[in-house]
Amino acid sequence: MRLDGAGKRDPRTQFAALPFRRRKSDVEILLASSRDTGRWIIPKGWPMDGKTPAEAAAQEAWEEAGIRGVVSETCAGFYSYMKKMPDGESQPCIVAVFPIEVRKLDEDYPEAGMRKLKWFSLRKAGARVEEPELKRIIRNFSPGKYM
Repeated sequence: MRLDGAGKRDPRTQFAALPFRRRKSDVEILLASSRDTGRWIIPKGWPMDGKTPAEAAAQEAWEEAGIRGVVSETCAGFYSYMKKMPDGESQPCIVAVFPIEVRKLDEDYPEAGMRKLKWFSLRKAGARVEEPELKRIIRNFSPGKYM
């Protein structure tokens, strides 16, 4: 990611995975706890050279939660949040969300043991995340639009 000409507080883009599975007539969302505060989040990270936004989201899903599945190249929506940086500053981030249908959860992955993982209904997952736009994306999610 090039930062030439960008101000320190200018918004940055991240890519996130919205991990889901189908259960009879319902859809469930897999949330992960953040490493620092333990709040419920979806896997996300920075752009990666040589990867599409959806591929970067799928890579983050595997690194943070061991998720293997089929990712949609269609963005389900965007949300914003303030990311706490190592220097103590906060950085505004805009996150593009890509659905990923979970086919398998690996037991061995880079952040294994650092986070809790839990499946939630759409309504409960929407209630657990903090960001208002992400709540809306989750509550209105329908896999048929993307997969």
